[in-house]
Amino acid sequence: MPSIRIDRLSADPMYDQLRRQILATITDERLSPGDLLPGELRMCEQYGVSRTVVRQALGQLEHDGIITRVKGKGTFVAPQKTAETLASGLAGLHEEVAARGGTVRSEVLRLEREPAGERVAAALGCDIGTTVVVLERLRFVDDERWSLSTTWMPEHIGALAFDAELEEGSLYAHLRAHGVHAARGVRSVEASVTDAREGQLLGIGPGKPVLLLRSTVLDDADQPIEHFEALHRGDRTRFEFRLSYDDAHGPAFRTR
Repeated sequence: MPSIRIDRLSADPMYDQLRRQILATITDERLSPGDLLPGELRMCEQYGVSRTVVRQALGQLEHDGIITRVKGKGTFVAPQKTAETLASGLAGLHEEVAARGGTVRSEVLRLEREPAGERVAAALGCDIGTTVVVLERLRFVDDERWSLSTTWMPEHIGALAFDAELEEGSLYAHLRAHGVHAARGVRSVEASVTDAREGQLLGIGPGKPVLLLRSTVLDDADQPIEHFEALHRGDRTRFEFRLSYDDAHGPAFRTR
């Protein structure tokens, strides 16, 4: 990093000046995810600031997902989050990633019939205990663990999944090929944390932040096709919503 002094007479806080300097250095020197940044003491010398200022700047950069700090190892440029529009459209992860030139593969953890629980029965419009098909997959994007998804389908639709190529192919594309077309749906995104199993599968450990995406999808006849819940790694994903003026007239946000 260059030796640039912070302007102590500026109205901008010193930690924010330093934050911008570090950002500029990452960009100008084309640093890549995983590249090591100088330690706190070295930054104090280079920028002529206290360790408190350095820690404030690094804390903000870590909060923004620009850097990651590993105890005993140092501060590194973080892998950048990938924007997804899954929360605002009916595309599946396979279609979403393929559209930007990436690759998706899935590890099928479970594909079987089971009785619908209360939440699934309500989403699929069936009685509790009705047989449904459940599909659980660990999803990889560009060979990196990305999300853990569980999909429940009415039995007559889910039966199609048993013949599908789910490791490399798209479930949505397979269903379309058999005359099942998604027409509309409701999706929500909320914050959650991993339990021990989820953290192990996603490779981030227990108690880590994730984005929980829930969705119920209907066909043209307003019959449920699927209900799914997917945990997306909070350190790799952000959701983008495309809005128009008309969106302002509907219930865009709900709290509970």
